[in-house]
Amino acid sequence: MTDATPAIELRHATKRYRDTVALNDVSLGIDKGEFFCLLGPSGCGKTTTLNLIGGFIPMSSGELLIEGRTVNDLPPHKRNVNTVFQNYALFPHMTVAQNVAFGLRMEKLSGAEVATRTGEYLELVGLAAYTKRLPSEMSGGQQQRVALARALAKRPAVLLLDEPLGALDLKLRKAMQTELSRIHRQVGTTFVFVTHDQEEALSMATRIAIMSAGQVSQVGTPREVYDHPVNRFVADFVGETNFLKGTVSIQDGRPFFEVAGGERVPAPTGSAAGPATLMVRPEFAALRPMDQAAADPGIKGNIVNLAFLGDHTRITLATAAGDIVTVRPHGTGVRSSNLEEELGEEVCVWWPADNAALIDD
Repeated sequence: MTDATPAIELRHATKRYRDTVALNDVSLGIDKGEFFCLLGPSGCGKTTTLNLIGGFIPMSSGELLIEGRTVNDLPPHKRNVNTVFQNYALFPHMTVAQNVAFGLRMEKLSGAEVATRTGEYLELVGLAAYTKRLPSEMSGGQQQRVALARALAKRPAVLLLDEPLGALDLKLRKAMQTELSRIHRQVGTTFVFVTHDQEEALSMATRIAIMSAGQVSQVGTPREVYDHPVNRFVADFVGETNFLKGTVSIQDGRPFFEVAGGERVPAPTGSAAGPATLMVRPEFAALRPMDQAAADPGIKGNIVNLAFLGDHTRITLATAAGDIVTVRPHGTGVRSSNLEEELGEEVCVWWPADNAALIDD
């Protein structure tokens, strides 16, 4: 029978600093074995949440359970968690092997067990050949792997990662995202990962909590929070989104979304009549030349900006509904090899009705 006890459970967790509420009545459950991301802008409460779980700051009110056990009053070293920080926090005078072994020796494990675990976890992170190096002799990515091996070697129930990839360059950060996902699958430890980078969260997480102003706005899988955001903040923070103000009307039993000037597109199935805000992701917005616009209802606009971004071109149109951004992947029939010729061109933009959504502001 599967143990359904969450790895971590926050019940009405609140953290106040005098008159400032950093975390406001947050209730959240994280299952065993999840790669769970806390995602949000600076000051949203994600690092405060991580610090509460780690025991680095006390909770003002509420309850924190780790593996079903209330740990509000337990110091960090008595909680079955370990933390990887952005600055790695390696001992500069110790070798790689000594850094990984340090926590194990503090637990008074036998020399044989320390050696076995040190070798096992350095092998896991791909650093078995670097045991005698000092941190100063290693790259940032290698130091990050040492910090990860040191944290995992203690075999915690939960591994906390506080923006651990933030100091790495883009290419190395993407490589480490792949590595972290691989390591998580191999060890099965519960990972709680803090980041402000939505692409990072989408690429690694099994579930994401989107945080804003000390509260959790939405919890879901990457696809759920991307495809079905619960409000404008989530839709805007996770990915790029077009927001259009307008009115839904029902004609011949079908809902239509009408913008200023009377232009319209089919509205999502089940839309109710009345004022509304519609969101559509750039990848779903398609362009048609004006001579093809009669085929489906759409919104007319003029191309005001073209940005070449390698694998796609980002196109901005000025329309009666405001600017609408779409993307054109390369290799799918770009109409002109000279993109400058399209600036100022009048086109029609449309999208499949159920690839858009009506959302709350």
